[in-house]
Amino acid sequence: MFYLLILLALLGCMALLDARFRLFFWARPFAALLVTAIGLGYFLGWDLWAISAGIFLHRDSPLMTGIMLAPELPLEEPVFLLFLVYQTMVIFTGFLTWRRRASTHQTRWRSTPVSTTSEDSR
Repeated sequence: MFYLLILLALLGCMALLDARFRLFFWARPFAALLVTAIGLGYFLGWDLWAISAGIFLHRDSPLMTGIMLAPELPLEEPVFLLFLVYQTMVIFTGFLTWRRRASTHQTRWRSTPVSTTSEDSR
């Protein structure tokens, strides 16, 4: 149960960052929902393939709920994958926002006219 609570707390932190800086869901909700659904579906498909191939195996842990959605697929796995997709998109859109703001600031700095005073003309 502890692992699930940590994942939910981390999702909440990502949502707060997203809301504060309007990065992903707060910038374009429909596109964000679509990207999140596609990413989550892709990674869940990957997990299900790996489970069927015997690559991923679940081991019981006292930190987990013990609720299984399918053989070898605990409840926490889709929540972790949701966090992974959301975190990736918040970092990606955050980087793009930072780069755009840095570029705008640098352009403004370069285009600021140099003032000439009487001391400068000597």
